[in-house]
Amino acid sequence: MALRLAESGAKVVVTGRRAEPLKTLTEGREHLDFVVADAANPDDAPRLIDTVIERWGRLDVLVNNAGAGAILPVENVTLMAITEIFAVNVFGPSLLVRAALPHLKATGGNIVNVSSTFGHKAAAALSHYAASKAALEHMTRCWALELANHRMRVNAVAADPTETEFLRERMGLSDEQAESVKAQERRRIPLERRGIRDDVAAWIVLLASDVANWITGQVITVDGGLSIT
Repeated sequence: MALRLAESGAKVVVTGRRAEPLKTLTEGREHLDFVVADAANPDDAPRLIDTVIERWGRLDVLVNNAGAGAILPVENVTLMAITEIFAVNVFGPSLLVRAALPHLKATGGNIVNVSSTFGHKAAAALSHYAASKAALEHMTRCWALELANHRMRVNAVAADPTETEFLRERMGLSDEQAESVKAQERRRIPLERRGIRDDVAAWIVLLASDVANWITGQVITVDGGLSIT
């Protein structure tokens, strides 16, 4: 997504908790920059937006792409486990939008949230991850209504399952568990494959572009048909 946006001429700031992958991504690329930040840390949202404005002077598009989740049967639920999921998937985007809002209003900018198939599809042992994404999807619709009078658009891309390190790094699965989940998903997906990053990135960039300037409050599902099974 960041590379596609930069290739189209946008000046892009990417964020994450680890500096090394961000350095690798941005090194030698004129339109790509980074800030180390944690979506779950409420202090990082205003710091991130302030840094973006200092470096580039304006903000046109905000993509809420951080995600957290867990295989969490209800019998194993703890307050901490629920809070960790919602801190990234609900609280983080809300605080980032609040920090970015004055600058997005000034440019008539737009917001793209990254949700999940399970924001609108039930799954055992995913109740709190799914609930957090359902919240993000409904916030997308509410924000679209709330911000339309500022010429702002708000949309979401619901993506699953995609070949990233999410199952291991954010869901905490072992290699064996992750491969088992992937095999199950491939069997359930009508198009018989997991997505690749570009499948999702293309839609995020499209919704952020002027091509979609009459689209707001929508959740576009990009999941190979999994949501209809």
